[in-house]
Amino acid sequence: MRIGVLGAGNMAEALAAQWAGKGHEVRIGARTPAKAVALAKRVGAGATGGTLREAGEFGDVVLLAVWHEGVPDVLRQAGPLAGRVLIDCTNPMEPPFERLKTDGGPSAARRIADATGARVVKAFNLCHESVWRMTPPVFEGRPLGVPLCGDDAEALAAVRTLVSDLGCVPMDGGGLDRAGLLEAATALFVGLWVAGEDPRAMLPPPERAVGEPVRTSDMTA
Repeated sequence: MRIGVLGAGNMAEALAAQWAGKGHEVRIGARTPAKAVALAKRVGAGATGGTLREAGEFGDVVLLAVWHEGVPDVLRQAGPLAGRVLIDCTNPMEPPFERLKTDGGPSAARRIADATGARVVKAFNLCHESVWRMTPPVFEGRPLGVPLCGDDAEALAAVRTLVSDLGCVPMDGGGLDRAGLLEAATALFVGLWVAGEDPRAMLPPPERAVGEPVRTSDMTA
């Protein structure tokens, strides 16, 4: 698969290195092309670097891996993305992680889709970049699940492949209209992690998530 990466930061490096190592063709673009070239050299495995437009035009799939504040400018420089598969791993949150910068409006993913006409899939936004450097990300014997939110079946299939290439398990998070829930969940979890809490402690096992079956004795008591 040809993957264009918009951004030359830690998230871009972590995911680009994994995918290049799996045999995908990767081209990295940055507002400062020299940074993209330097990152491509660190990634190796045939990765190349250049401008944002070059990366945007290159990919069958395009990863948007920049800070939320830089998204509009990066998308302008990336050129036309209408109809392209675009992975949005951005998080529109701000310290102390009590609210989203998109609070009261469309999700960041929806705004990106509306601005570009791309087939956006929200993914890879729940975890720190260090997790994506693991080969593979496995915790307590269980591969990491990666929720995906998107509307286009072909785009979702492509991103599921890239999730599996990391040794992770793709999870159906629903349509793009649910991307805002995923963004809000990230802000909630990060806030808990920063406070020293473990979000796993608030989730029951799946078999108890919807409660126990109602017993006849309970109905007649």
